Amino acid sequence: MHINRYTIDALRVQECDQLLEIGMGNGFFVSEILTGHPLVKYVGCDFSPVMVREAEIMNERFITACQAEFCLTSAEILPFDDGIFDKVFSVNTIFFWDDSRLILSEIRRVLKPAGEIIISVRPKATMEALPFVKYGFNTFSKEDLKALLIQSFMVTAVIEKREPDQEINGDKIPMESLIVWAMK
Repeated sequence: MHINRYTIDALRVQECDQLLEIGMGNGFFVSEILTGHPLVKYVGCDFSPVMVREAEIMNERFITACQAEFCLTSAEILPFDDGIFDKVFSVNTIFFWDDSRLILSEIRRVLKPAGEIIISVRPKATMEALPFVKYGFNTFSKEDLKALLIQSFMVTAVIEKREPDQEINGDKIPMESLIVWAMK
């Protein structure tokens, strides 16, 4: 939860922003983004039909107000016109991207000129301490993530934040958030 809130803070939502979230899950944090920002438009996309449906149910009031929409899609082929979003962000999904360069190219395509991308992850050192990571996760150090983003964007900030430890299988695991912010 901390990483999501840190990412929302990093978004610095402005009136009239057009936002795209890649992998919004059940849409739990959408209300924190949109409450108090009636002119902001949010689109969340996910490849899971269950997550899209849960997000629609949880955020029905924002959908009714034409402030939010959710779509079932892969990030590899975003069903949006070129240059329509001010900011694109993703929290803890890059671990599962099969072709991160292709997805970053798609994100660049849908961003407006000078648009911003924010990618938030648990850094590699934190991820390696988690027992489930050996099952299909691509992990990123700060340097790895910056190097990947710099191929398509201008990295403008890196935020590293310590979080409370989490207990997993009786072990206390130190948690951190890594947020890399870049511009088109």
